[in-house]
Amino acid sequence: MPAEPGQAPVRGAWLREVWRSSIGKKMIVAITGAIMIAYVVGHVLGNLKAFQGVGPGGAAIDSYAEWLRTVGEPAVPREGILWLVRAVLLASLVLHVTAVLQLNQRNRSARPAGGVPRIQRSLASRTMLVGGLFLLGFIVFHILHLTTGTIDPSGFTEGAVYRNLDEAFSNPLFVAVYVAAAAAIGMHLYHAIWSSTQTAGWDKPNRNPTFRHASKSVSVAVAIGFAAVPIAFWTGLMEAPR
Repeated sequence: MPAEPGQAPVRGAWLREVWRSSIGKKMIVAITGAIMIAYVVGHVLGNLKAFQGVGPGGAAIDSYAEWLRTVGEPAVPREGILWLVRAVLLASLVLHVTAVLQLNQRNRSARPAGGVPRIQRSLASRTMLVGGLFLLGFIVFHILHLTTGTIDPSGFTEGAVYRNLDEAFSNPLFVAVYVAAAAAIGMHLYHAIWSSTQTAGWDKPNRNPTFRHASKSVSVAVAIGFAAVPIAFWTGLMEAPR
């Protein structure tokens, strides 16, 4: 609630106003989405280090995973930066999902009783909510599978990323789950990048084709990058761990 004339403004009131407004929620969705997009792109690039295989000093992706744990040392405690990134991602995810669900509820409540005329939308647009909920479930699965080793403890070794990938993706069921998630990420990413340009007010007729092509290129590249690793291990293209 805005402060009365002569009164000091209430601390944090503008944040509450932003959160309560639909425009504010859309901006929060766009900002948190941008944070997660940056992470996803970085994550897929890190995953692709698996294709460097196993050298005399061990697997390249294992060295990369260790670097993530030690970056910032000795000024920052071991895994300090990693946990900071995780905290930012978790906060972004919670805000993103909450805002999206609340906006979806508001849109449903605002529809007239007789319904509204259907407009032609892309598959990515129509599946944003369902796809997002699927990805939310996949994130939990992925953490329990390849971060904590809870789902398949017999095939999990702490710190041995390459070996864990080789073990996990010898199972076609896990391969199918990760490839399906890669496809879902691609579709979700395409619409997310495109719609964020509209939320930011950047869309114009002369720019839109470029934005659409960029959205498609990034989303396809990310989907292929994520799917390539499980498929490569499953089909035997990757060398065996040592």
